[in-house]
Amino acid sequence: MLDAAVEDAIERNSWIDSLSVLPASFDSQDAFKILSLCPSVQAAQKSNRALILGDTYIFSHGFVKDLFDRMEKEMETLSIPRLVGSGPVDEFRVAKDAKVGYDNSTIEVNETSSDTGISKQASEKGSKKKKGKSGGNTKMAQAETGTENQESAPSKSKKSQRKGKVSSGSQTSESKLGARKDEDSVGAISEEWVIQKITSLNPDFEEQGLDDPEMILLPLAKHLRPLLVNSWKERKKAAFTENTQKIKKLLDNLQKKLDESFLNMQLYEKALDLFEDDPSTSVLLHKHLLRTTGTSIVDTLLLNLDMLNKLKNGLPVDPRTPESILLSPGDRSALAKSLPGSMSAKAIATVEALEGKRVESFMSALREVAEESGLALKKLDKKLERTLLHSYRKDLTSQVSAETDPVSLLPQVISLLYVQVHGKALQAPGRAISAAVSRLKDKLDDSAFKTLVDYQSGTVSVLALMASATGDEEDCTSDRILSKREVLEELMPALKGLVPGTTQSQA
Repeated sequence: MLDAAVEDAIERNSWIDSLSVLPASFDSQDAFKILSLCPSVQAAQKSNRALILGDTYIFSHGFVKDLFDRMEKEMETLSIPRLVGSGPVDEFRVAKDAKVGYDNSTIEVNETSSDTGISKQASEKGSKKKKGKSGGNTKMAQAETGTENQESAPSKSKKSQRKGKVSSGSQTSESKLGARKDEDSVGAISEEWVIQKITSLNPDFEEQGLDDPEMILLPLAKHLRPLLVNSWKERKKAAFTENTQKIKKLLDNLQKKLDESFLNMQLYEKALDLFEDDPSTSVLLHKHLLRTTGTSIVDTLLLNLDMLNKLKNGLPVDPRTPESILLSPGDRSALAKSLPGSMSAKAIATVEALEGKRVESFMSALREVAEESGLALKKLDKKLERTLLHSYRKDLTSQVSAETDPVSLLPQVISLLYVQVHGKALQAPGRAISAAVSRLKDKLDDSAFKTLVDYQSGTVSVLALMASATGDEEDCTSDRILSKREVLEELMPALKGLVPGTTQSQA
């Protein structure tokens, strides 16, 4: 009869309490001896089709595996109390097994992950246990995420089972003490947590009217807990390895981006010296460089540092590339404040310097936050300056040659003239164009300078008309704009001719 019942439980991927099919006079010790001598049970154990827990319970491998798989899946999505951490897997330490509400002299079970382990149970079980239902039919309940440990319920089994157990008051005291110890243990998957999950995923254990459900839950929890801990450690190790690779890749890419943009910033900064004797124009040039190249550098740095901080803390990151995200002043301040420790203070100082009027103050703040982040900012030496200036001149010459918009052409030609005349890469906004043109008077012959001034005057007229246009059909401004643009288009070849290497015909 025992052989048939065991085989049936295994075939149904279920479990059975051997006492339910043995004579009523048999206790748990008798059941343990019989199971250890039963050929069919031993064969099932050796073939990994079944395992014995708590001396009298026989679980099919399919039932335990299904339960483990579902609990493992729960661990992927739930925040397990005291389990979340951001450090390397080597720093993870599993707390000592909590035995809240149980007396070890009463129940001793196998605490290893072996499927064939059998342990002694000192107390007797006077009442009979019913067969368990198939694991495949068990409805998965929503897992609990609370951090409070439940106190064990008083046992309803016979006096012989309760013999040797501590009193209810002692159990409560031990429960609170164990709970406090468990709360102090970082990364602990306690047996109480496992029992709660088993009950949540398999309410059959409580619904079948067992006198003491914990008599079966505790051995099962002791078997599953090491497996769950190992699984979690492996997942944490894999996640840490993946994050380490992501962090390295992110830092490498960020370093490359900063190398290029910071060198360009230094190259453009050198042109500011030409206007130090003109405070109003100097302020315009400083602000323009900060709002363009400086803003791009800060946005790239802050977005990548934010991603780095999230990766280090195991948080999800925005899949979009930082270059595709536009930040507002408020966004920059928020990101700077979210960074850890002294890096936050230095990032905030950099954001404030970006809103200032002096490029050198910004560069100083940028160097400090980069150093705090472990990034190296290259200094522009003479050799690099010549290389960058040559590349800048080559690209700008190509742009001028290909330019067909008469309004966009003027600032490009002026920048190219400054490279040609002063060896500087000037970045000038529209409001500083007039001052930039004036500075070229002594560097160009009269004919070339007149061409430049005439073209600038025509460009200003077009822009003024465009700004005053109302869009009304009766408004003749559009005709005047068209007429002025035609004049500029006629002057484009002459303007392009001011710089060598450019075509003098419209593209």
